[in-house]
Amino acid sequence: MSEALTLARPYARAAHAVARESGQAEEWSKALALASRIAADPQVQALLGNPRLRTEDARALLAEGAGDAFGRFIDELSAHGRLALLPEIAGLYEKLRAEADQVVRARITSAAELAPAELEGLVAALRRRFGREVEVETSVDESLIGGAVIDAGDTVIDGSLRGKLQRMQNALAN
Repeated sequence: MSEALTLARPYARAAHAVARESGQAEEWSKALALASRIAADPQVQALLGNPRLRTEDARALLAEGAGDAFGRFIDELSAHGRLALLPEIAGLYEKLRAEADQVVRARITSAAELAPAELEGLVAALRRRFGREVEVETSVDESLIGGAVIDAGDTVIDGSLRGKLQRMQNALAN
């Protein structure tokens, strides 16, 4: 996994630079997301690993209608045997884009559906903490028992009841 990220990083940076320069960051984001979903399919993975796959065929499969610059990017990946890295490239690209746009992407997993006022309060607190705009994705995990877990990049805030009980158990065991 870390080797794939190491190999994907320069491609993600190049994609981000081209997208920002052309003012098409959103379009590239969508194109990379679609291409990475296609590339992640097990049947497609076998095809992408086939040395007989022609560059034109890879472009037709992964970059149809996405624009000429994105098509050339797919050509470059194909020429260097890096098409399988598309999921990693897309993830790194999104991180670079969020950083450039000064946006923090956070995932809030709660034990129950959050009321709109609760969600807005959490978003406001995250904005204050990070000093940036915050984009939030929410999900529900009843196994948390109560509270929520916030994952914002390198920061994880575990305010769940399950997490508190686990920390209490660890403290008592020591």
